[in-house]
Amino acid sequence: MKKIISSIGITLSAMVLMALISPTNVFAQDPTEVDAKHYKVEFENDQVRVLRISYGPGEASVMHEHPNAVAVFLTDAATEMIGPDGTSAEDIRKFGEATWTPSGKHLPKSKGDAPSELILVELKTKPE
Repeated sequence: MKKIISSIGITLSAMVLMALISPTNVFAQDPTEVDAKHYKVEFENDQVRVLRISYGPGEASVMHEHPNAVAVFLTDAATEMIGPDGTSAEDIRKFGEATWTPSGKHLPKSKGDAPSELILVELKTKPE
């Protein structure tokens, strides 16, 4: 019996370790669920989801994912976008600017000295 319990303990430990080190979608989640402070659903139907995104100076999110979308900036914004592989790129936008944002995972961090806000219209794929 001790041998079985020990074996189960080793197996569970191995499974937990693999879950922690495996690159999975666990780290790429819906921003409204993992960062409700910055992401709010304004509207949703079967074709789009509209998010209001707000950041204070120096605030950062967590790694999350968006589908293809259109962003409309309600303020100027300076953001560092960190990818899942650790690479980063600066993203500077002006009030009123609209831009296409392809699907992907990222961790945004505000680099500006003022609050920033935008509307993100996420596109949903149609059922086949």
